[in-house]
Parts: sequence; structure tokens; C-alpha cells
Amino acid sequence: MIVLDKFKELMDKYANLIAKVGINVQKGQPLVINAPVEGAEFVRLLAKHAYRLGATEVHVNWNDGELTRMKYENAPMEVFENFPKWYADGLEDYAEKGAGFISISAQDPYLLKGIDPKKIAANNKSSSMALKNYYKYTMNDLNAWCVMSIPTKAWAKRVFPDVPEDDAVEKLWDAIFKATRMYEDDPVAAWEEHLRNIEKRVNFLNEKSFKKLYYKSSNGTDLTVELPEGHIWAGGGGKNAKDVFFVANMPTEEVFTMPHKYGVNGVVHSTKPLNYGGNLINNFNLTFKDGKVVDFKAEEGYDVLKDLLDLDEGAKRLGEVALVPYDSPISQANIIFYNTLFDENASCHFALGKAYPTNLKGGPEMNEEELDKAGVNDSLTHVDFMVGEKDLSIVGETKDGERVQIFENGNWAL
Repeated sequence: MIVLDKFKELMDKYANLIAKVGINVQKGQPLVINAPVEGAEFVRLLAKHAYRLGATEVHVNWNDGELTRMKYENAPMEVFENFPKWYADGLEDYAEKGAGFISISAQDPYLLKGIDPKKIAANNKSSSMALKNYYKYTMNDLNAWCVMSIPTKAWAKRVFPDVPEDDAVEKLWDAIFKATRMYEDDPVAAWEEHLRNIEKRVNFLNEKSFKKLYYKSSNGTDLTVELPEGHIWAGGGGKNAKDVFFVANMPTEEVFTMPHKYGVNGVVHSTKPLNYGGNLINNFNLTFKDGKVVDFKAEEGYDVLKDLLDLDEGAKRLGEVALVPYDSPISQANIIFYNTLFDENASCHFALGKAYPTNLKGGPEMNEEELDKAGVNDSLTHVDFMVGEKDLSIVGETKDGERVQIFENGNWAL
């Protein structure tokens, strides 16, 4: 059990870490936070540290799971087909002013279980279309952004169903504190060291500039992934348009790049549940030919997966390749979080949908036609799914035909 006084201290340090290292608030910068209403106490701490660092304004967009479900149960279809323009305009306005954006990911993975999937699909499509211009600011790293988590009661009970609600929340706080290095004497210094270690992996992969990656594991995964000319591996953190360093995911263990949109062939099997739009997709596999999903299966959430793939043409192709060791600290916790932020940092993963232009030399300056010609996937969505396994092998092949074992038995072989 976390002693109350210690918990308050840890929560304050966590808020400071997110403000100082995650989003790296600059003097004169606005900050926008998307947060669950349950997290009000933590959000106040975030705001306190942001203002201390010089933020001009902290604007919070609150969300509530019960109200969200109520809306899906009662509102007509046209509500979900028409995303509010004022909301999208507001985010774009803040982005133009150089705001930082913090998203607190804490949704109940079964929030929308049993809801009409057509409503969910309509909302996903209308919101993605309305927010397309806003996403250009974050996916091109023009603005600093950070995804992080705090427990909510519903989410905690999904992760720890066999204990009382209050104990589940405390156990989830403990897991989050461990994953974000909050138990270190100096969490900020611990993160700086962690980011340096990730940078070493990034530098090696960029020096090798592999042409292809070959994935194999005993669960049936047998996939070849071609990487585009000029691809860039990244990880840990990045810099925004004003050359300010930020960490987009906390926690983070991954190094990632983009695949060639037409260069993925074979079969890949998921290894963790995917929480998508308030529903779980579990035990699924995807078959690719020339970069496109041509067949798929799912033991749970088949219709949800189908709606995801049908969102647009780019949703059927990959936009991200990410490497995470099977023995990462989050994986060693032996917890299924039902939350992509944590589960993706416990496992190698791919993403269906839009690629980050920053993963290609000159990508942020290219227009849509130039990006397509370079093999960069475009879509209204970007959804990570986990494929790491304890016997996963990944071999890289250079332009000269040299083959290098990158992962062996699920972990770095370098």
C-alpha cells in the first residue's frame, strides 16, 4: 500500500515530470490538457507546475466515461456523423499559438461494449476528418505533445478485477509510478539517462539504414517489412518547430520508424488485446500483400476490426514499425493494461494507418503527392497493435545484402 503522504508527494513529482520533461512547458506557451473528470486533482497539479514553468494559460477539455456512453446509447446517428466544428477550430487555434498538448489516456477498455458499432465507426471517421488539420501539428512535431496516464476506477477494475475498487486504483497507480520511474531518487535524472540509452539504439539503426526487416515467431508471424529510402528511426523524444525537446509518450521504451506503404508481405499475429474506440479486439491476425491487408481474423472484436480497416484505404496499410524488448520494465510487470500507451511499450508493435512524416528525411516539408511517391502511408487514423513475443526474431537486411540479427528471443540482439 502507498502511504498517503508518500502518494501525494509522488503524484506531485509525476505532474512535475510531465510538465518539465514530457511536454517541456516553455515561458509564454499555452497548454491544452485532455483529461477525465476523475483526474481533477492530478490536473490541478499539472496546471500548477505548468504555470510555474511559465505557461500563459492551461485549458482543460474534460471527458466523462458515463456521459460518453449515455450519448452513444441515446443520441441519433447524425450526431456521430457530424463532429463539432467549434471543437476542431479551437484545437487548431491553440496549435497555431504554439500550444503544448497533453492527453491523459485512462479510458475503460469496455466503455462502449455493446454499443452500435456503426455509431462508433461514424464518430471515428467524422472526428478524424474534422481534426485532420490539427493532427498535422502533432504528427509533424510542429507542437510539443505528450500522452500519459492516471488511473480511473473503471480502468483499474479491468486491470485488477479480483480486488476491491480502491485497491485496484492504488495498484494501478503503483504500476504507473514504476513504469514512469517515479520511485527513483531523481525521476527527471532517471529519465534523462533512459532517453540517452534509447538514443544509442536509434543511432545504430540509422547508421545501418536497413532496407528490409524479417519478422518470425512460433505463433505464426512471418512478415517481411520493406523500409523506404531515407527512413529515420526515432525514439525517446523529439523536437518541435521551435527546437524544444519533448517526450511524446510517458512511459516510452520504443524506437520506431515507418514501413514502405507498398512493401509489407506476409502474416502477423497480435499478442496483446487492442483497446480501440471503447472496445477490445483480441487474438487477431492480419495478412498483407504489397502493403495492404487482404485477409484478417479475430476471436474477439471482429466487426470493430473490420470497421477500423474500412475507415479509408490507408487504414489497411501500416504506418509505423516499433521495436520494444520483450523484457522491457513494463513487460516484466506481467500486467495487461488494456491501454495502448502501456501495452505498446511492453511489446514490439505496428500501427495501422497514417505514418509520421518526421520518420522520413524531408518528410515534414513534402506535400501529399511527394509523400505517397516516397512510400509514406496516409490515413485518417493511426492505431498501434502489439506483436511482440518471447521468441520473436527480427533480422535486418541492408542495401548490400548484409543480414543483421536485431531481435532474438524477443529482445535486442545488438
